[in-house]
Amino acid sequence: MKKTGINLFIAGLLSFIISAGLQAQWKYVPDDAKMPEHPRLLMFKGEERKIKDLVAADPVRAKLHKAIIDESDKITELPELERIKTGKRLLSISREAIRRIFYLSYSWRMTGDDHYREKAEREMLAISAFEDWNPSHFLDVAEMTMALAIGYDWLYDRLPAASRTKIAEAILTKGLDPAINSAYAWYLTAPHNWNQVCNAGISFGALAIYENMPELSKMFIDRAVESVQLPMKDYDPDGAYPEGYGYWDYGTTFNVLFLSATEKIYGTDFGLTRSPAFLQTATYQQNMTGQSYLCFNYADCGPGGSLSPAMFWFASKCNDPSLLWNEKYYLETRPAPVRDRILPAIMIWGSDIRIDDVQPPRELLWTGGGVTPVALMRTSWTAPDAIYVGVKGGSASSNHAHMDAGSFIMEADGVRWASDFGAQDYNSLETKGVDLWNRAQNSQRWEVFRYNNYVHNTLTVDSQQHNVDGFAGIRSSSSSLYFMNAVIDLSEIFERQLDGCVRGVAIVDRQYVVVKDEFKTQDRETTVRWTLLTEADAKFKGGNKIELRKDGKKLTVEISAPVKVTLKTWPTTPTHDYDAPNPGATLVGFEAVIPANTSVAWTVKLIPQSARKTSAPIPELAQWPVSNQELYKSP
Repeated sequence: MKKTGINLFIAGLLSFIISAGLQAQWKYVPDDAKMPEHPRLLMFKGEERKIKDLVAADPVRAKLHKAIIDESDKITELPELERIKTGKRLLSISREAIRRIFYLSYSWRMTGDDHYREKAEREMLAISAFEDWNPSHFLDVAEMTMALAIGYDWLYDRLPAASRTKIAEAILTKGLDPAINSAYAWYLTAPHNWNQVCNAGISFGALAIYENMPELSKMFIDRAVESVQLPMKDYDPDGAYPEGYGYWDYGTTFNVLFLSATEKIYGTDFGLTRSPAFLQTATYQQNMTGQSYLCFNYADCGPGGSLSPAMFWFASKCNDPSLLWNEKYYLETRPAPVRDRILPAIMIWGSDIRIDDVQPPRELLWTGGGVTPVALMRTSWTAPDAIYVGVKGGSASSNHAHMDAGSFIMEADGVRWASDFGAQDYNSLETKGVDLWNRAQNSQRWEVFRYNNYVHNTLTVDSQQHNVDGFAGIRSSSSSLYFMNAVIDLSEIFERQLDGCVRGVAIVDRQYVVVKDEFKTQDRETTVRWTLLTEADAKFKGGNKIELRKDGKKLTVEISAPVKVTLKTWPTTPTHDYDAPNPGATLVGFEAVIPANTSVAWTVKLIPQSARKTSAPIPELAQWPVSNQELYKSP
């Protein structure tokens, strides 16, 4: 770096390290570790040949490689990014920065064509000139730091000295400097995706400009190794990710970026994958996708399934190509997802696996405990008309959670019959002044239409909201082919509303789905509501039946109860001006008024039109087959 005020800045940071007694006291990073030359992040110099050989041998990756190059050509025609915030976030710009710079840097390394390098340099210089990277929302800083780190490192030898100085200075002053400010670095103690993303982004920055400040860089890596163990513990005991499908892709992908980069440089992952839960989480993510390739979108997540670059790292790390079964589908049947900013990593991760060789998984049931227990079951991985069911427990008090304990989604005959709205755009709520991030019982968060229990596929008692502090664990499960099931204890969710409540969900005889609830009212008459959110057309039939029709297919909802039930539909048009519209969706179900101190067990069958022999009585939950008993309790 040139002799400017930046040197004084570095001196100040080094003084901070020394005064804190940190110098050469690293818990994880070897003090004498030798740093590889540039490029050092994810892919060393000369490893381009391995990717070129992969492209030549694997038609699927050849298609992906071409898509990245073609998209890079389009990026070269775009104006450089500007510092434009959306509400309180600069995040969309930071994410686009990673996409552009990662794609362009990859394309330059693969082709040597300077127009990719030159465009990446212009983008990095424009970003370096931003007044800041919005540290008040530190995800923005972390992703922007990663973007510049990749470009700086991968293009290092061909960047003019003046450009290198400006970019490195920006990484230091706008990325790493705020990361030692306690007002922004609270992510270090967070047990969720912020920790994973921020530690990964800042670590990439520290590794990219290591030569300028080796002691400071070691400090950032060392503390990241310590800090990232917090969210990695949240995968315990089986790999279920507390924040659901979409945030799995976010938090886990950046966690993998961190692991991949540091292990390549230091030759160790510092024992971070010693616990099996993190590696098992790939199976969780795989099973979260249904036969329709929609996901089980509980919590703040949209319904669309998508290709996940991180799955290629897991498949290689676990030596299990079947983990890429869904990815194989996406790569072979859909256009390359060139909006995915991490897409080039697929050319690096899992390069030892040919997509043509990927076979389907064997297990049809996956259950996981921890913060948000889930059970995911299906009748086949290969039949497009197979039955798929996901059911969840957990607590509304966890990060990004909704009041949806006991909720489920269900598919059959290629149709999703039981759905979930998922998330609403955060900015649309924040700009209306909604107290969105307060998860207290009486928070305005629970007035948001999509977030409370009234619109989820669960029970509601006397029109009350679920107990925020309650936890629903999986009591038992079984992978029996003829009665695959999971049983969830919802008693804490209905504390002071019911005297106990347990829900079982099963696929019976590979033909149809059963949802069975057993509960007892307290010392007052109680109204209990059972709801199912669907995009199908609904029609009441005789004998406590509701007929659903969609895409030329039919499903029957058949209710059997010892009390009188009233079939109902409820509109999904919200009443608040801050709520998102919900066109095409309907709530169907029933209500029952139940006397005080009364035990009730009712059964709802979800019967696809192809099902046969659906009249068999369903036993009490205590008699359901059990493979894993009492394994999934509150964390």
